[in-house]
Amino acid sequence: MRDLGAGFGYLIKGQRWVGRHGRWFGFGLLPGLITLVLYVAALVGLGYGADDLVAWATPFADDWSAPWAGLLRTTLTVLVFALGLFLAVITFTAVTLLVGQPFYESLSEQVDRTEGGEVPESGLSLWRELWISARDSIRILVRVGLYSVLLFALGFIPVVGQTVVPVIGFCVTGHFLSEELTAVALQRRGVVLKDRLDLLRGRRMLTLGFGVPLGLAFLVPFVAVFLMPGAVAGATLLARDLVARDPVAPDEGAAPAPAPYTLDKG
Repeated sequence: MRDLGAGFGYLIKGQRWVGRHGRWFGFGLLPGLITLVLYVAALVGLGYGADDLVAWATPFADDWSAPWAGLLRTTLTVLVFALGLFLAVITFTAVTLLVGQPFYESLSEQVDRTEGGEVPESGLSLWRELWISARDSIRILVRVGLYSVLLFALGFIPVVGQTVVPVIGFCVTGHFLSEELTAVALQRRGVVLKDRLDLLRGRRMLTLGFGVPLGLAFLVPFVAVFLMPGAVAGATLLARDLVARDPVAPDEGAAPAPAPYTLDKG
């Protein structure tokens, strides 16, 4: 429970940081606004087309007597839109981070600078950083897609599908949000995806304490845009402490490295 509270504390600290640095808050809003417009358009399209999609996918129900066909299709329509909303919450961060890579890199560096100590730089070109970020995001989103399909299927189980599955869904959402957000600061420190995942799994409750409240907040329209700058700042503070407390040891037999991580060159 202490780690859950500590994780939430990093989220609050990040929001406080951007509150004290208003210029960086405005700077960090731009990528979220661009992504929000794209996602709203996609969800509106899904809302209008979900009925037709479900009707096309359930031709076997055409001959069912009332009210069973309508009940089935209404339930499936709700589930399809819920799945779309779940995917929107999960992927919003990844897409926003990709769109706003230069913005959030600068914001994260400024957090490191104001907090003191080393301000790591990846040493990579912008295009290489974008490539690594996109590649890692796709890998994570593939895993998200698999979880989404599984949770969607489990949603049909009576009682469990309406109680336990949503809780698991929010935990999955929170974990992946934390992975995506800490990637900005950890990538600058040369931490490759595999090591990032190991680092966060080792402090799972801390990760959930940071990501789950953020995932819940992201369900409220427009909130995600305004929380993203502070979320990046908080994830940077979280990454600083994770690396300081639990550095990844170099591979056995490898030449000594100047830092505990090997820089990902793509």
